[in-house]
Amino acid sequence: MKTIILRTASNYMLPLLLIFSVFILLRGHYLPGGGFVGGLIASIAFVLHAFANGLGDTRKLLHFHPGFLMPTGLALSFLSGVSPLIFTGEPFMTGLWYPEHLPIVGNLGSALFFDIGVYLVVQGVTLTIIFTISEST
Repeated sequence: MKTIILRTASNYMLPLLLIFSVFILLRGHYLPGGGFVGGLIASIAFVLHAFANGLGDTRKLLHFHPGFLMPTGLALSFLSGVSPLIFTGEPFMTGLWYPEHLPIVGNLGSALFFDIGVYLVVQGVTLTIIFTISEST
């Protein structure tokens, strides 16, 4: 049974959890966290919204099938791993770093793009599995 309290709370929690997931994603370079944990937190935000408001409303909110995130994330992670081979001749998965320190992000490097790819893959996999299970019941 969907209560008004759960629906109201989920509408406020969705943006907060998504912002927190991005914080965990960006924090993961030097401290615990990163793409995997951030992707799980983002998935939890959408699952909470789906439980409170129904799967149809959450699908409308996403605007696309979550399975689209998997190949996008894999491509981004692969390109971040291959970029050292292409641009510098260094081995696969060698970190490339932008020389300047950027506000909020810190040191921008290929590891961040790898983590963003993992973030997208984890979110795509978990949402696809959970939405598929929800549809079958």
